[in-house]
Amino acid sequence: MSCVVWLTGLSGSGKTTIAYALHDALHKRGVVSFVIDGDKVRKGLNSDLGFSPADRQENVRRIGALAKLLMDDGVLPIVASISPQREDRDRVRRQIGEDKFIEVYVNCPIEVCEQRDPKGLYKKVRMGEIQQFTGIHQTYEAPLHPDLVIKSDQVSVDEAVQSILPRLCNQLA
Repeated sequence: MSCVVWLTGLSGSGKTTIAYALHDALHKRGVVSFVIDGDKVRKGLNSDLGFSPADRQENVRRIGALAKLLMDDGVLPIVASISPQREDRDRVRRQIGEDKFIEVYVNCPIEVCEQRDPKGLYKKVRMGEIQQFTGIHQTYEAPLHPDLVIKSDQVSVDEAVQSILPRLCNQLA
């Protein structure tokens, strides 16, 4: 039995870094996993979408559909996507199945995300080059009842991965 790990949080919170570290940890344990990087999906599969509320909803729907296809084929998808709307994440959870969806809220203060700014996006926002940016122009709705909260400004990447693994062992048993 497989499951989906869905990492959600602001840009710069550490979702993708944690996702790839988790992928490496699972690989060492012989578990076949795949990282669905929201940024890469946006540039490829979802390059036809903008950042309107409807396009953001469709982006999450497509990522969820891809995750389900992988999961149904025995691969453990690790999604790293801002996925800002709670309703969209909840819809994916229902489609995948409550018992197969592990929502991980990568909680990090926006000030820390902006200091990290690995892609230079916050700088572009502040210069007026980017509009409709989640956390600045558009709302990010934190999960109400995530399966796990990782305060990425307080724990290392390895500690974050170690907090996710026990939840997967229950799913993979």
